[in-house]
Amino acid sequence: MSNQANSFTDGSYGYSGGPASQGQPAQAPTRSDLARKALLDVRHEVGKAVVGQDATVTGMLIALLCGGHVLLEGVPGVAKTLLVRGLSAALSLDTKRVQFTPDLMPGDVTGSLVYDTHTSEFTFREGPVFTNIMLADEINRTPPKTQASLLEAMEERQVSVDGISRPLPSPFIVAATQNPVEYEGTYPLPEAQLDRFLLKLSMPLPGRAEEIEVIRRHSEGFDPRNLLAAGVRPVAGVAELQNARDAVAEVTVAPEILGYIVDVVRATRAAPSFQLGVSPRGATALLNTSRAWAWLSGRNFVTPDDVKALSLPCLRHRVGLRPEAQMDGVHVDDVLGSILASVPVPR
Repeated sequence: MSNQANSFTDGSYGYSGGPASQGQPAQAPTRSDLARKALLDVRHEVGKAVVGQDATVTGMLIALLCGGHVLLEGVPGVAKTLLVRGLSAALSLDTKRVQFTPDLMPGDVTGSLVYDTHTSEFTFREGPVFTNIMLADEINRTPPKTQASLLEAMEERQVSVDGISRPLPSPFIVAATQNPVEYEGTYPLPEAQLDRFLLKLSMPLPGRAEEIEVIRRHSEGFDPRNLLAAGVRPVAGVAELQNARDAVAEVTVAPEILGYIVDVVRATRAAPSFQLGVSPRGATALLNTSRAWAWLSGRNFVTPDDVKALSLPCLRHRVGLRPEAQMDGVHVDDVLGSILASVPVPR
């Protein structure tokens, strides 16, 4: 992940319920302040188990605030599964992991009807999608039919089996992973399904100092399967998350910022290197994630910097490079960076 892609972790986190000024009475923290502090504490808790992935943790928190899904891209061994488990533990949320393979069937994900010999009736057995955070590991290794079984769950928050719709728990998001290097035997996600993901986050290899810290923890007995022993504790829950979502909904967006978001999105449709630009759904996603980041940063209004910070993770999977651009070694993030540099910023 480039430094630009990491920019949404570079802001200073605000907390308006701080100490009182001289001569002013102490101001009690609001429900919004308490929710923000709880979610920022989540980052600290996850850091007890995962080293050097603060950008991804922040992206996952933004996705939870917006109720959106995340596509995690990284080579094996960068703690994708551990990150999701740590986040779930710190937020007191349920999580389930599914290893997507070529022989995985839709019913293995959503659930299926099972014949009960005692009652002589068919009963529904819930699949792993009935959880708060579903880790879809290597989602591009399963055939399109099974990939498509997630579409209804991701978009409608429900599963339909035998003509009956069954609602999923709330909150519910999908964190799907894919290997950015190995493509043999994979089924690339179609544009319609990629567009359902709110963010695409790249999980880079750790730096030297971070990797030393990783192996130091393991040398001292760290067990990634025992988060409790690692000191990860629940510091927030569904109530704090809902309060945070309510607060994000109150973040104001000036007409100039709305115009800036639309200008950025429309510029992707005219970029010579792209054969596919960002859809209106992408513009809405950029708006929502910018509001969530503004709130996490302690503000109740969106700035152009918020939009810039979320543009790469929010838009990079919604565009398609032309074949000639791919042959020239052009990277999506570089084109998006050029667009952000060229679109006039409102003052």
